[in-house]
Amino acid sequence: MLYELDEEKKLFQKTVRDFSEQVIRPQTDHLWETGEFPYDIIRQMGDLGILGIPWPEEYGGAGGDYLAYAIAVEEIARVDGSCAITVEAHISLGSSPFYYYGSEEQKREWLVPLAEGKILGSFGLTEPEAGSDAGNTQTKAELRDGEWVINGTKCFITNPGTDMSGVVTVTVVTGEREDGRKEISNIYIPKGTPGYNIAPKYKKMGWHASDTRELNFDDCRVPAGNLIGNRGDGFKQFLDCLDGGRIAIAALAVGNAQGAFEECLKYANERVQFKRPIGKFQAIQFKLADMATDIEIARDITYKAAAMRDAKVPHTKEAAMAKLFSSEMCMRTTTQAVQVFGGYGFMDEYPVSRFFRDAKILEIGEGTSEVQRMVIARELGLR
Repeated sequence: MLYELDEEKKLFQKTVRDFSEQVIRPQTDHLWETGEFPYDIIRQMGDLGILGIPWPEEYGGAGGDYLAYAIAVEEIARVDGSCAITVEAHISLGSSPFYYYGSEEQKREWLVPLAEGKILGSFGLTEPEAGSDAGNTQTKAELRDGEWVINGTKCFITNPGTDMSGVVTVTVVTGEREDGRKEISNIYIPKGTPGYNIAPKYKKMGWHASDTRELNFDDCRVPAGNLIGNRGDGFKQFLDCLDGGRIAIAALAVGNAQGAFEECLKYANERVQFKRPIGKFQAIQFKLADMATDIEIARDITYKAAAMRDAKVPHTKEAAMAKLFSSEMCMRTTTQAVQVFGGYGFMDEYPVSRFFRDAKILEIGEGTSEVQRMVIARELGLR
């Protein structure tokens, strides 16, 4: 089957690529070296509608779809991973709970400014004792006098501590189910709420300019109406949000790998050894051929999963496959990219060093490769 983007998608892709080249690329070295959050870039993305691509116009969005969103994340990641993950976490995790499960009032109050890029959103799932075992959530919320009183800790959360950050949605234990298991719900907490404490930024291997922090809740009180959807539906809600997030992470991996590949292709034609460009040697040609093939396969499976989400057909297996293959492909590609550059690839002044260090987290965040294999096996009827 021949699959090709239509003219509208091609134009959109070019728009995001031009923005990435003209606005983001000149700043990538500075962002990597300083770790400064790219406020100017993110605000411009908001003005362009990038921070609300898949949400309806009535809620401040661009009225696009998930495939357009995946294309945008890919094009941004092709230049800079920190900017790409900021967008991905904001849309897939920060905004999705409000769009898919929020009340009309919650959509008007929070989804609109999120989609318009006036504020950034976050999602607090991971905890020190609840990573891959997300059902082991320890953060608790007790309903007292019409308020949720929240206590606990979340870690590795993206976007909560910037000057643009506005709200975080957290998974919390709100009681016990009839079967004795934890009742998990999602509650949103505006930044600045007393008892909501944001730790300093982590120092990370990659994504230096993205905002990643630990969150602590100490008798943090929010109105009972801050519950998103039905009480006890939190686990089901975040699994659905993660399906979408995994597609976007797959797109981010494709973009990261594409950026590294393009650097290698250029370098292979410029670097001379033994009196000729290294791209004339079969060893280098084979590496580039494998990279190009892997990237093409990853892009196809990612776009397919995005199209399935847009069509509202079951896509848990395809999202997991896209995330698994694309993230591991990206790690392979960037590893070989460093090898092609040799000693120069080990130097931070060359982009492949950054692409390599940004790649590893893609095999971990929003479900490790091991978890993706478990999900795929379950969907195949093996569990």
